Amino acid sequence: MARRTRDYDEDDVRVRPGRRGTRPRTRRRPAHEDASTGFVTAVDRGRYRCLVGAGTSGERAVTAMRARELGRKGVVVGDRVALVGDVSGDADTLARIVRVEPRTSSLRRTADDTDPFERIIVANADRLVIVTALADPEPRPRMIDRQLVAAYDAGMEPLLCLTKADLADPAALVAEYAPIGVPWVVTRRGDDPAELRERLAGRTSVLVGHSGVGKSTLVNALVPDAERAVSHVNAVTGRGRHTSSSAIALELPGGDGWIIDTPGVRSFGLAHVEPEHVVNAFDDLAEGAAERCPPHCDHRQNDCGLDGWVEDGHASRARLDSLRRLLASRDPEQPGTRAEGG
Repeated sequence: MARRTRDYDEDDVRVRPGRRGTRPRTRRRPAHEDASTGFVTAVDRGRYRCLVGAGTSGERAVTAMRARELGRKGVVVGDRVALVGDVSGDADTLARIVRVEPRTSSLRRTADDTDPFERIIVANADRLVIVTALADPEPRPRMIDRQLVAAYDAGMEPLLCLTKADLADPAALVAEYAPIGVPWVVTRRGDDPAELRERLAGRTSVLVGHSGVGKSTLVNALVPDAERAVSHVNAVTGRGRHTSSSAIALELPGGDGWIIDTPGVRSFGLAHVEPEHVVNAFDDLAEGAAERCPPHCDHRQNDCGLDGWVEDGHASRARLDSLRRLLASRDPEQPGTRAEGG
């Protein structure tokens, strides 16, 4: 017999839950006040290797994944993060990264000079070591210029590391960067990089350079148990082969600093860099730019106030020429300044 409407009650009503379930939504997020602090040393296919308890007897490597509450915020090598879950570091355990602490620096690049999407390579480093060979392959000054711009934009101190000095004299390349005041160090194949090791002590340094310049060889000399793969330069193209597929942070022996090895790059886009960030790295020119340049000056236009600033003796012409060369390296419309810095 058919049931009448008044015969139904609330128990007869079926409610289909929404896609997100029936739990009430809330904007309150867990504070995770008891989270452990970790340092991201490697990233591999959505898994993050973190060092927890660094510098203590309880130091351990923990594998973690990103928690949902991070949203789209990325995690990169060098990040300091908060971890919850299983942080024992035992085999087959997995923790969660619930927070990325504020970064002191971010080394960034884009795929090319027209790409609006920047990518953070590493975080919280204070020195950028630009590794370039003096021969085999030949040095690429435009690539060096671009990496210097990236260092100044990130607020990192640059260091020019010239390898394979047994094949060519470094004097000409050193003279090219002397007006900018970039510190430099020279290494030779087969020799111990003692001076470079001294420069890196107590710092967190990132090594960048295109393939084949000897970056992995340096890393293996600095950290003997690193076992980074070493490549050879192609005799036909003069270019190296990528041997490092991802960035990795390695502690220097004795706990005297960190180096972060990065994959060899053949391009270094600077679409994200504003001219002001580069000028601010030149203390003797930054004041003149603030006082005399017209609004939105690119410092290469005819009415740039820096020319008068130099004529009045506040800075040298060589410094201004170097600044403009660096600014030109980030301009996709400037002839010969492609992203690869060829």
